[in-house]
Amino acid sequence: MSNLSKQEKQVQENFIAFKNMRPKLPKEFFGKFALMRDREIVEYFDSAGDARKYGELKFESDGLFSIQEVTYHIVDLGYYSHIVDLGYGSDVQVN
Repeated sequence: MSNLSKQEKQVQENFIAFKNMRPKLPKEFFGKFALMRDREIVEYFDSAGDARKYGELKFESDGLFSIQEVTYHIVDLGYYSHIVDLGYGSDVQVN
């Protein structure tokens, strides 16, 4: 399986999982960006750029993650939300 195929599968699976968990998410996370991997939310960030930067550092071995904005209406950011240049906000470090 190519890396692109793995990425597409990760994005699709994460999006389906996010749709199911979104109604149960606390309101304080609305307006934030969820970094997701393996159908789980890893962490929340104030910007998509921060989420992307953290994901690239934390998952640099395979780059398999996706980012989903937590909103009242579900928006599929798709694969390109992960790879486009969104700019970086604050410095993000991986623990």
